[in-house]
Amino acid sequence: MIIGERIRFRAIDRDDLPTFVKWINDPEVRQGISIYLPFSMADEEDWFDRMRALPADEHNLAIEVCEPAEVEGKDSWKMIGSCGFFKLDGRNRSSEFGIMIGDKSYWNKGLGTEAVHLLVQHGFNTLNLNRIYLRVFENNPRAIRAYEKAGFTHEGRLRQAEFKDGKYIDLLVMSILEDEFRAIG
Repeated sequence: MIIGERIRFRAIDRDDLPTFVKWINDPEVRQGISIYLPFSMADEEDWFDRMRALPADEHNLAIEVCEPAEVEGKDSWKMIGSCGFFKLDGRNRSSEFGIMIGDKSYWNKGLGTEAVHLLVQHGFNTLNLNRIYLRVFENNPRAIRAYEKAGFTHEGRLRQAEFKDGKYIDLLVMSILEDEFRAIG
């Protein structure tokens, strides 16, 4: 496990898939991710099998939040989303990453920002990356702000690169370099 202040990352299990299907089939959740069609359980199982066939560094991780219990020492963990690296480039020590907070009751609580920071820390400290980048829809200000707070810099704009809800929108490209991450601590 990868442990943060209020969250942790763990491996995704097959038992998690029904929750992912529920999240992905929520139009509000799907608005911020690249998936544009509803997913069936069979689709999600196919995704899981393909993901498990990738190198371990590219396995998605479940994001869990610690829920303090009423009885001391009995904290529980609740899955609220997922994140991970993909398109890992070992020669250039670069990777793209993605994140989804699927449980909407945890939106706007700073957990996405914490998850981004923790994943970036893992990328630089464990995977020995030098550059981490992402693509985000221009109409997703909550995500853009989380990336900026984690130290990401705007690199560019892919104009009208995505067709969503009957119109073309821009994709923003953002990145952070290892030395920039180290400078902000």
